[in-house]
Amino acid sequence: MISKQNSILSTQNSELRTQDSGLRVLIVCSKNSGKVAPFISDQVEALSANGIQCAYFTIEGKGIKGYLSNRALLLQKIRAFQPNIIHAHYGLSGLLANLQRRVPVVTTYHGSDINNNKVFVFSRIAMLLSAFNIFVSSKNQRKANLKRNNALIPCGVDLALFKPMDKALARQQMSFEPHEQLILFAGHFGNAVKNPELAQATVALLPTVRLLELKGYSRSEVAVLMNAVDACLMTSHTEGSPQFVKEALACNCPVVSVAVGDVPEVIGNIEGCYLVDRTAQALSEALQLAISHTTGINARETLLEKGFAQTQVVQQLSKVYQRIVGSKLV
Repeated sequence: MISKQNSILSTQNSELRTQDSGLRVLIVCSKNSGKVAPFISDQVEALSANGIQCAYFTIEGKGIKGYLSNRALLLQKIRAFQPNIIHAHYGLSGLLANLQRRVPVVTTYHGSDINNNKVFVFSRIAMLLSAFNIFVSSKNQRKANLKRNNALIPCGVDLALFKPMDKALARQQMSFEPHEQLILFAGHFGNAVKNPELAQATVALLPTVRLLELKGYSRSEVAVLMNAVDACLMTSHTEGSPQFVKEALACNCPVVSVAVGDVPEVIGNIEGCYLVDRTAQALSEALQLAISHTTGINARETLLEKGFAQTQVVQQLSKVYQRIVGSKLV
């Protein structure tokens, strides 16, 4: 099984290295957290590896007024970089990007811009103005209900980084005790959207289990962390297509989650993973089953079959870009 996966990834990586698209893509996204979201920066790195020249325009300022106040700076960046396409991430970024009409805009909606009805109003305007719209989950695509110029393209997973490794070595690297029962939470405890209260109430029913906060780790450390823990836990109120779940599966780490975003479709029937009711009792029982699943799970093949590999996603994005720009490429 592993050799088959490696063969597929090797072929895809070879294809990426040989392509030279001539495209110049300006990435418009928020930096209000102090950095670009990892699922965006990972995608941009993969696009660059695919021969697409990318540059960032990052937004600082919250709410509709904060975003739109960046218009003059965005126009300066467009004149300096001369992109063929603007790829905006999240609906408000898409609305800002479409305040100019010279460069076609592709907008990706990641979940909160669809699920939050107050923001969805502005996302709808971005959808009408954008040359193409991308949704990361079928649920959000259905809510948008667009008849044309849209596609379902999830954020991809770097399967070269997020991969299975020896659990004992992973624990040693992260300075964990060999026999601790460890559960990794899907975010930091201050993020209300991730519903940390439910996760903490769940683990409170399991006195031998320690809940770890996903905060302050590098991308490579997260990959090791997912190999070191016994299971990953998601209790979020709302999601689009959470990278946390896909990256855990890429490491063959069991996942216990509530039904949120596209998690039901991603987990599917993977043995050792559990989709349960939004109660501490149900989640704690599922975590006990996940912890006892000592043989590990086999989820990487499922990710490939469903097109979640970063290389697969980049190929889809490249086709979208080529469709929009067509003969205008310089």
